[in-house]
Amino acid sequence: MAQTDEFGEELADFVRRVAELKAARSVPADSLPMVLDAAIFELDHVAGQLWPWYERLSSTGPSGVASVDRQEQQLLKALFQRVPVPVALVDRETVVRRLNFAATSFTGVRAGYATGRPLTGFLAHADRAAFRSQAAAVARGEGDRSLTVHLQQQPAVPVRATLAALRPSGEPRTAVLVVLQPAGSRVPSDERVPVPVPNLTETTRHAALMDLVDAMTTALLSGRAGDPSEVLERAAGVLHGRFADWVVADAAGVARLSRTTVLAPSDSAEAAREVASQDPAACPLVVEAVRGGSTAPRVRPEDPDAFGRDTSGAPILVRANVTSLLCVPLTAAPGPVQGVLTLFRSGARRAFSLAEAQAMDMMSRHVALAMNAPR
Repeated sequence: MAQTDEFGEELADFVRRVAELKAARSVPADSLPMVLDAAIFELDHVAGQLWPWYERLSSTGPSGVASVDRQEQQLLKALFQRVPVPVALVDRETVVRRLNFAATSFTGVRAGYATGRPLTGFLAHADRAAFRSQAAAVARGEGDRSLTVHLQQQPAVPVRATLAALRPSGEPRTAVLVVLQPAGSRVPSDERVPVPVPNLTETTRHAALMDLVDAMTTALLSGRAGDPSEVLERAAGVLHGRFADWVVADAAGVARLSRTTVLAPSDSAEAAREVASQDPAACPLVVEAVRGGSTAPRVRPEDPDAFGRDTSGAPILVRANVTSLLCVPLTAAPGPVQGVLTLFRSGARRAFSLAEAQAMDMMSRHVALAMNAPR
């Protein structure tokens, strides 16, 4: 850095001397040879000293600085990943840019899945607006903040979220560093996190899916075919409890959608009545499934109005504490959509996986065939 400053001073002096030589062009003709000698001397100074000096700086300085910067960045990345405190880096819209190892263990969300998604999607619905507001204030430079939130997978455990502004080098906007800790308790160490057995877990889940498919096939074959409402009711009974906390069935008639079945947890009887009286056409997810004819799995749905609102104006997804949902059109190609099955999981229950969505898509074709079978 000292050599660069010295070169800059020398270059500035040269520029001033060139300006003086330009002004000396108006001297008498007998003095011009002296001015020409001075100009030649300055050109020789540039060629012999300033230019080689510049080449040395350009060949060693920037690469050395870049090498130091790269080493510094690698060190900071390693520190971020290895620090034993759950830390996330988000933008002013709470979209996750980085999630360290401790944060993945603490939230139960893989870093690859979380990156590019809003951090608010992993919080309880009631905490999302406050978290967004505080993150925006921190990004605007209004000071660090701290608030208590709840993770969707552990809604009973309060979590203290501390937000601090951070300006990454070379970036025009301020990011927000989020530190998560259990309120009033110490962050559990990695040794306390139970290590799952991937093979056994996947085998168990696959066996459970096969049992579900078998139960669905048995229910469809043992009942009367051709009655859409009865078929939907039997299918909903198989799915309720063992596969989903809520099952909402809508039949697609000639004129409009009609809600035929709503099965909910035992402690949600009032909410179930609200959902049963709801017009399916007021549920964007149901309408989208009928029009698009494709399964729409949603994990931690960001839009609380995706399934409409109850008579009091409260979003159904918030009232039912929905953490994951499947909206499945019932169709047997070629042919129109016969109806829609919407499945909710709430609270700390595991989100619908891609394997479960695929199994549900297969069962939906069987349900559609049973609905359309001749009596």
